[in-house]
Amino acid sequence: MKTKNAVEILKHRMNKRKSLKRAYEEEKFNFQIACLIRQAREKAGITQSQLASLIGTRQSVISRLEDADYEGHSLSILQKIAKALNKALILDFKENHIT
Repeated sequence: MKTKNAVEILKHRMNKRKSLKRAYEEEKFNFQIACLIRQAREKAGITQSQLASLIGTRQSVISRLEDADYEGHSLSILQKIAKALNKALILDFKENHIT
C-alpha cells in the first residue's frame, strides 16, 4: 500500500490488526457519547453547571462526561441526563464486525 493519507494508512493497519481496530472502536464510542451529551446540553441552552444541578452532581462530573477520553459512562448517569434534558435514552444492539 503506497499512500501518504494518514486516514488510509490507519484503516489499512486496523484491518491487519484486530486489537487496534477494537481500540479504535472503543475510543470512537466514547467520543460519540461525549459529543451527544454536549450537543444535547447545548441544544437545551444550559451550562454544565446547570445540568449538574439538575441531576444532583457537580459541574466537574459533567465536564468529565463530555470529555472524549472519558471511559466511565454509566447507564444510570445517561438516564439522569436524558430525563433532565427531557429526552429519551435509546439503546440498541448491532452486529459486531470486529472479531
